[in-house]
Amino acid sequence: HVTERRRTSEWIGCMQAIADDYPDADCIRVVLDNLSTHNPAAFYRFHPPEKARDYLDRFEFYYTPTHGSWLNMAELVWSTLQTQCLNRRIPDAATLRSEVAAWEAERNETNVTINWQFTNENARTKLHRLYPTLEEVEN
Repeated sequence: HVTERRRTSEWIGCMQAIADDYPDADCIRVVLDNLSTHNPAAFYRFHPPEKARDYLDRFEFYYTPTHGSWLNMAELVWSTLQTQCLNRRIPDAATLRSEVAAWEAERNETNVTINWQFTNENARTKLHRLYPTLEEVEN
């Protein structure tokens, strides 16, 4: 969904649109970055408590870590979108929606994946300070 701004009200509207797009889904999993507007409690600011609870019962929110491979993979996709699709002036929101939808459809059709090779073992070696050993924890 393309919006003019990135306020909480736009985020709530986007979540409502996703819920409307999948009316039969009991659980909708949403991956979010840590933007301050991505706050589930905001549903209660925009809806009566019963309606807010109905929305929140259907959503499972997963926040990307502020560092790490998951975020890196998401950034790779955004970078690819930028270089393959958004690397020119796009005149209006309707064209932006159309171009991104076409790009997304092509990537989904060709089943593009990321071959992430940074294993837990690599992480423990390279990021030793973030992954203490059991012996270090016990001492």
